[in-house]
Amino acid sequence: MEYETYKIHRGQGNFYPFVFNDIMGFEKDTNTGVLVKDVKLVLGGHVEDGYQFLPIQKLMKGDKYYNSSPTLDDKVHVLVCVLPADKVSLTSAEVVKKMREVRITARDMGIPQLAILTKVDEACPETNKNIKDVYKSKYLKEQVDAFSLLLGVPQNCIFLVKTYGPDPNMNDDNDVVILNALRQMIDFGDDFLNDL
Repeated sequence: MEYETYKIHRGQGNFYPFVFNDIMGFEKDTNTGVLVKDVKLVLGGHVEDGYQFLPIQKLMKGDKYYNSSPTLDDKVHVLVCVLPADKVSLTSAEVVKKMREVRITARDMGIPQLAILTKVDEACPETNKNIKDVYKSKYLKEQVDAFSLLLGVPQNCIFLVKTYGPDPNMNDDNDVVILNALRQMIDFGDDFLNDL
């Protein structure tokens, strides 16, 4: 997977004042998925757009996509971990170890962390009927508790969302939970910048 920055278009050539960077996930095996060392480089702003993550070799100083002089704009302001709600208990010890290592590095760098548990409608049939009940679900509360215990992310920093499927029709109730998570990301990022 290629490292890429995503900007959200505001209209007339303008963009919102935040960007998203998405990286491939961790895998159980050592020679698949993204390397922890590369994620740490991303946190510090050392990875340029277009870098192809390799599961067997980390980005090195002097490589084409290595940013040796990152600016504040290049650095990560909020680390967000995304995992399907029904996969929390299935996450391998190897993946959890990698995630914890990145989280601790982010903490040491002063980067706030959030988590998003997706596909809540697939994990909980009651939520599938009414997304407004997402934070009333006993099962989803258990998943939040389990995820918090696994990674050390506080429960109030774990958000539940329903992923949009192939149906492109927007739904106000779905939008509310997604926009709430986005609002928290932006607020945490603002707090990070204000603390500098």
